[in-house]
Amino acid sequence: MFKNQKIYHLLFFRLILILSSVGLSVFLFSRALVYTGLFSAFISFLFLVEMFLFLRNAFLLYDRTIASILQNDFSSDFSKHKSYHNYSSLFQLYGKLKEKQHEQLSRDIIYRSILNNIETGIIILQKENSDWNIFLMNDYFSKHFAVPKVSKWHYLKNQLPSLCEIIEAQGFQEMKHSLQIRVNKQDTQTFIIQTSATKTFDQEYYIILLDSIQKVVEKKEKEAWVNLMKVISHELLNSLTPIRSLSQNLNELVQQDNLSAEDLEDIKQSVATMHNRSNHLQEFVESYRKLAMLPSPKKEKTELSELVENCIKIMQPLFKKENITVTNAINFKRWIMVDSNQMEQVFINLLTNSMYALEEKAIKEITISAEVKEKRIYLIITDTGTGIDAEIEDKVFLPFFTTRKDGAGIGLTLSKNIIEAHGGYLAFENGENGTKFTVCLLE
Repeated sequence: MFKNQKIYHLLFFRLILILSSVGLSVFLFSRALVYTGLFSAFISFLFLVEMFLFLRNAFLLYDRTIASILQNDFSSDFSKHKSYHNYSSLFQLYGKLKEKQHEQLSRDIIYRSILNNIETGIIILQKENSDWNIFLMNDYFSKHFAVPKVSKWHYLKNQLPSLCEIIEAQGFQEMKHSLQIRVNKQDTQTFIIQTSATKTFDQEYYIILLDSIQKVVEKKEKEAWVNLMKVISHELLNSLTPIRSLSQNLNELVQQDNLSAEDLEDIKQSVATMHNRSNHLQEFVESYRKLAMLPSPKKEKTELSELVENCIKIMQPLFKKENITVTNAINFKRWIMVDSNQMEQVFINLLTNSMYALEEKAIKEITISAEVKEKRIYLIITDTGTGIDAEIEDKVFLPFFTTRKDGAGIGLTLSKNIIEAHGGYLAFENGENGTKFTVCLLE
């Protein structure tokens, strides 16, 4: 309280001095002491000027502090004005806000640094009236799409119209799907776009994330290798554990001086079991070697419809036995450069997969069709089978994974590897009334 009242004491003291000096001047003039009175009046004037300057500096300091807070400018240092004790609360408020701003700036720098080091294209838009401004664009987006860090949406639209038009067509709503973007007049590239909208403190933000399909594929491949190691470890342990246990038992038996008929029977059963498990391991390793040592395709000019028709003829006895109707809906001729033997293996694997999916279905139909788009040929095999369970969709192409008791689990994996060796890809789509496998090849 004392600190807050000190300025009033100083003002009161100055006012007393001014009034006293004025009174003294009047008294001196009344006594005809003109020069002394003039000097006293001059002193009064100096006191008055000093009080004016004191009040002006006090109010200017107050206005300056308030203006700094309102303008979010915390570059000033008011520590030298500690004598203005009545402003101590204001200076404390200024200091607290300054600390908060420094903390916020530090967090912003850290957040921006994190976002700039993420290998995903990120744009954050901020709505102002009916227009969108670019609140943030990370370095990956700017470099990957060769776009300068502009501040307005329409500037970005001039630089990257293929992306902006898709977002505008969706009305800046949340979405997640793949799209193709032409970057810097080069070939189109495929990306996965994911957007979200949020609102905070009456501010609307729209967040755009862009991931390259290649990056997504690499992530999937890494996950596939982890799963593969689990499968291999499981298969090896399933064989090695009983072999190890049986070998220990045999070692104990052969250490005996005399062997009974029961011991001999145990030895026979143990050897037979070890032989069976060894054969299983050999088959497993052979299957793995078949996948790992896939020869490079020997491409030759091959007519697509004839290749498919030959595969259908090979499978026809099995289709007839299972009462499966196969329709070849390819109504055009197209020459492609492929290894006909390897591609025949792919089609037979896919048709076999469809055949097993139809085992428990009343309507057993397989349709083979094809279409040409953007210098690519898409061969589509559709069946009316049971489809693929959602729980195992991510394991379909995993080596040695199978849901069939007599399956080896390498058919789809081998097919995928062959198609990729030809520069294409193999994909599937799970529907309500069956499954659709798509083979994509370059012309």
